[in-house]
Amino acid sequence: MAGLTLLFGLILASFCACSSNAADTAHILRYDNENLDTNGYAFSFETSDGISREERATLKNPGTPEEAIAVQGSVNWVGPDGVHYKLNYLADENGFQAQGEHLPQVEH
Repeated sequence: MAGLTLLFGLILASFCACSSNAADTAHILRYDNENLDTNGYAFSFETSDGISREERATLKNPGTPEEAIAVQGSVNWVGPDGVHYKLNYLADENGFQAQGEHLPQVEH
């Protein structure tokens, strides 16, 4: 679970690095954190520079060989181009799956 949290933190940091100088003076407008012990966690925040993020992790199949953490969330930000971006993601036993209008689409 720490690896996933680090990965999402790096993704968020890259978004923050791309934003305008407003990030230098941004402050937290809202922060919620819920520790669900070994069953998962949930958090969300919003900053004054237009970044917001929410994430929820749940334990799937506890006590079985298939036990796994599933993490679902989204992050919103305003890019240096002034465009509002939204990234939805799911990370589970099937890997990291990201969705966003700004991402290249895979044709099936």
